[in-house]
Amino acid sequence: MELILLEKVRNLGNLGDKVKVKPGYGRNYLLPQGKAVPVNAANLEAFEKRRAEYEAKAASQLSGAEGRKAKLEGASVTLTVNASPEGKLYGSVGPREIAEALEAAGFEVHKNEVIQGEGPIRHTGEFEAVIALHADVQTSVKVIVVGEK
Repeated sequence: MELILLEKVRNLGNLGDKVKVKPGYGRNYLLPQGKAVPVNAANLEAFEKRRAEYEAKAASQLSGAEGRKAKLEGASVTLTVNASPEGKLYGSVGPREIAEALEAAGFEVHKNEVIQGEGPIRHTGEFEAVIALHADVQTSVKVIVVGEK
């Protein structure tokens, strides 16, 4: 399936690139999310007419992500969870819990932006979580997991 990207997509391409993707990825993710349109003469012409608008939108998204990154620099969040005396959690801490804790601390973060490279946290301690605010903007926050007394 060949598509024209309407915004930068991580590990795929930039605004205006013609890319070939598997049909399921294009049909189920890129097209419904408005990140791409199929390649045909009408869509090529419409894209070229609105190229400046798409570039302005991409620049505003990037500047917004840079502003959010500046606020998140050096941020840390402490989560109190139910844990055994050895420090093993009853359950786990995932992206949803981290995003909710960051929002409670006054940061604007969505659970889809939280990336845990090693999977969910299952022990008490200090961990790093990557926050992907944009395809080009990432920052890390410290997550401190403590057990309930």
